[in-house]
Order: sequence, then structure tokens, then C-alpha cells
Amino acid sequence: MRVGSGFDVHAFGPGEHVMLGGVRVPHTHGVLAHSDGDVLLHALTDALLGAAGLGDIGQHFKDTDPRWKGADSAHFVQATLAMLRARGLRVGNADLTLLAERPKLGAFREAIRARIAELLEVSPEAVNVKATTTEQLGFLGRAEGIAAQAVVLLTDSP
Repeated sequence: MRVGSGFDVHAFGPGEHVMLGGVRVPHTHGVLAHSDGDVLLHALTDALLGAAGLGDIGQHFKDTDPRWKGADSAHFVQATLAMLRARGLRVGNADLTLLAERPKLGAFREAIRARIAELLEVSPEAVNVKATTTEQLGFLGRAEGIAAQAVVLLTDSP
């Protein structure tokens, strides 16, 4: 068994939605990012790579590479899963936390959970998605940006 953790943060910018766990969530802002800026999937990708000892998202999907400009972050997760399969690893479970004052996650939580489970090729019961605020402290508390953290467990493939 291997455990990995990941973290990602993006500042808010122009736009009318954010991508969270592969789901388009309406919001008063977008995020400033090279790809689609999906903090949940970026943190998840880093956790997967970390658990496998494969570095981090920036090593594999550089934000200076034009291939990733505006890219769907689901691609990062899928490409990382291919690396894991090649090493005989699979996902046991994933636990993700969104840190933000807004947008509120409640109405989208199950859709996000289902999409992440689909991407990870696990049952929804193996994915947990939760959210918290920073009690209006710091840049997250002032609603200047959004962050996420992820923890994953990898096991050997049967």
C-alpha cells in the first residue's frame, strides 16, 4: 500500500464558473490557470503521482507547455492512472477537501464524487468529497481564490 497527498490553489479571475472535480460549477468568478484550473483534480493528480513516487503534476504537465493551455484536467488524472497501471498499482480510495468560502459545494457534491469515481475507475463509495471554509481568514477567507487537498491510497493490482 502507498499513500499520497496533493494540494492545489488558484486565484479567482474573470469568468462565470469553476471546474471542480470535472463538474462545471456556476460562480461569480473563474480561476486564473493555464489549464481549466480544476483544483480538486490537480490536487488529486499530485496525490496519485506522490503515492507512486512519480514526482508532481508540474513535472508531467508543465504550465508552460502549450498542449495544456485550457486543457480538461480529467486528462491529467487519466494519464496518471495509465502510469499507475504500468507499475501494477490501482486506487484503493481517495479523500478530497475543497477549501473555499464560495462557491458552496453542497448541490454539486454527488456529481463531483461520481465523476471522480469514474475517472479513478472505482466505486463512488471509494471517493469522499468534502468542503470547508477558512472562517474568513486569509486570501481564501476573503474569497480571492480556491484551494483543494487530496489524499489517496494505492494498492497493488490483483
